[in-house]
Amino acid sequence: MQKFSLVSAMIGALVFGSANAADITIYYSPSCPHCHHARDFISDTLIYEYPELKVTEVNVTVDANREVFRKVIKKCEYKSGGVPVMVIGDKCFQGYADFMQDDMRRAIEVDMSDSARAVAAENKAALATDADAFRTSHADRKSAISEYDGADAQKKNDGPSLGWLYGLLGLLVVGLGFVLVRGRKKK
Repeated sequence: MQKFSLVSAMIGALVFGSANAADITIYYSPSCPHCHHARDFISDTLIYEYPELKVTEVNVTVDANREVFRKVIKKCEYKSGGVPVMVIGDKCFQGYADFMQDDMRRAIEVDMSDSARAVAAENKAALATDADAFRTSHADRKSAISEYDGADAQKKNDGPSLGWLYGLLGLLVVGLGFVLVRGRKKK
């Protein structure tokens, strides 16, 4: 029975994931000064504080990205299309000022484990001590930021979805594991 619990826990972690930092999607315009400040805070601070954080930047001046921006404005229940708009987990932020930084951190940490929060606090302290050295030693974190391309996303969405296939395969693996564990107990 103990083996089955371990297998169940591993499958649960694979299927549902573990409690990580909430990811950020930032909708911006290249000509917006507040967008530049928000993007700088994210790229110079947050991606280093939270090693699991992923950031997606969406340039709203690109025609292919406008529809996704309209949808997020509606989802966040904003009356204007002002930028930047940052979606962190389930929380929306419009505009940017330094006083928002702690609220953004809290939104990132909503589902994080205590140990992940402790790592973030250590990283924040290390950044405060010697930011340049910390960023240099963690230069790989720049890859946490990716640019959204609505045209590429549309092409990817045009094909058939394979989510059902992966779900079916997962169920088959769980079923097979259950049969194998039960078969060994009977012997």
